[in-house]
Amino acid sequence: MQAMKLKAILSVLFLAFGLAAFAQQQQPLTPEQKEAKLYESIEKQLDDLTSKLDLEDWQVFYADSILTHDYKAMTAEMEALQGNKVENTDLYVMVQDKWMEQIYNSFHKIFDEEQWTKYGKMGAARAKKARDKRAAKNAKQ
Repeated sequence: MQAMKLKAILSVLFLAFGLAAFAQQQQPLTPEQKEAKLYESIEKQLDDLTSKLDLEDWQVFYADSILTHDYKAMTAEMEALQGNKVENTDLYVMVQDKWMEQIYNSFHKIFDEEQWTKYGKMGAARAKKARDKRAAKNAKQ
């Protein structure tokens, strides 16, 4: 009987700790944490582009500026949609597509032909095709 009570108590404790850990993970990020994650993501993407495309210093500077500006603008638009309680996911996708297209076009201006070809093979061409397909579908509606 004692063993059963102990097991029940332990089970409840484990459940409580698990729920507390889950609730802590679900806490919304502070604006500072969101910004830190944004810059971390940009830095990771820049490192990837720099190593795979062998970017010059001036290209890294421009790519950093492009990503920082466009990701901040995209985030602001997304937060505005969230603030207005917009539930239509298509609108969020449209905002993301708009800014990813902007990044794509800006990168085309700073990469040379060899870098541009490699960038396309890194998944940019596939993403562009998907954006174009969604845009065509939205234009028909």
